[in-house]
Amino acid sequence: MSTRQPVESATSRVERLLTMVPWLASRQGIEIERAAAGLGITEKQLRADLDLLFMCGYGPMPDELIEASYEGGRVFVTNADAISRPLRLTVDEAISLIVGLRSLAASGAGETSAVERALTKLEGAAGAIPGVERVVVVEDDTETGHVLADLRDALTAGRRVHLGYHVPSRDEHTERDVDPMRLARVEGHWYLEGWCHRAQDVRLFRADRIEDVRVLDQPAELPEGVTGRDLSAGAYQGGAEDVAVRLRLAPGAHWVAEYYPVTDRTPDGADLLVTLPSSNEGFIQRLVLRLGGDVRVVEPTSLRASVVDRARSALEAYRP
Repeated sequence: MSTRQPVESATSRVERLLTMVPWLASRQGIEIERAAAGLGITEKQLRADLDLLFMCGYGPMPDELIEASYEGGRVFVTNADAISRPLRLTVDEAISLIVGLRSLAASGAGETSAVERALTKLEGAAGAIPGVERVVVVEDDTETGHVLADLRDALTAGRRVHLGYHVPSRDEHTERDVDPMRLARVEGHWYLEGWCHRAQDVRLFRADRIEDVRVLDQPAELPEGVTGRDLSAGAYQGGAEDVAVRLRLAPGAHWVAEYYPVTDRTPDGADLLVTLPSSNEGFIQRLVLRLGGDVRVVEPTSLRASVVDRARSALEAYRP
């Protein structure tokens, strides 16, 4: 009766290939039997690895790929200088990598075991660098930090959350139950993606707009077929009714470009020209009037005219 061989993980094979290339490059022409024994694998596995190396390199062009052959029972590996040379980091590079890995570990994102292994190796190799031991990642103790901690707890436990959320397009506070799907960092902001029971759809909630979060006892139950959004193009998901509103922001209103989902921004002297897509004309009117002379509507002209009319009506209300 045959026994089924365990399936090797991709991570394990990549680690072996990275070790194998410099080892073989320094032993050109080694017999394949000795090479397999020295690497602790079978000849069959070595041949399979060498065949895979033909598709590996530092670029997609043929002259950028590793050349490996084992004809005649001897192994030759060429065009692998970039991999065969030991990696040497400057002090700044080593410290930057350590800070980045520690931040990733603290965020809870990524594959934790892989991050910890890489961090352990890097810290061990960089232990002699003066000042490295003082590199720390300070836990976020802001309100957003507490919100993220609660959301991670809910994701880990598979629990529904109740959110108090500020909707900027309507400038209002809402209450809603959400079944969390994931936390994602997009364009410098943390978002919770989840099934919103109020909207009956998948929604993104920016963490710094979550005013209150409670982890509920109910389990998170996603409807069948629900999947996450493709966030590669950014967090903003345009609607068919959105109008591209062009605004000129004075320095005192530059924060608008950080708080609201603008699709582009262009410096113009001290001002900032931005495009804010919106299907809610009333919201744009209130935003512009609230900020006074710090914001002007450039386009569309019909919206600019409606803002002027609304401002005049407000002034008339104050006249005796």
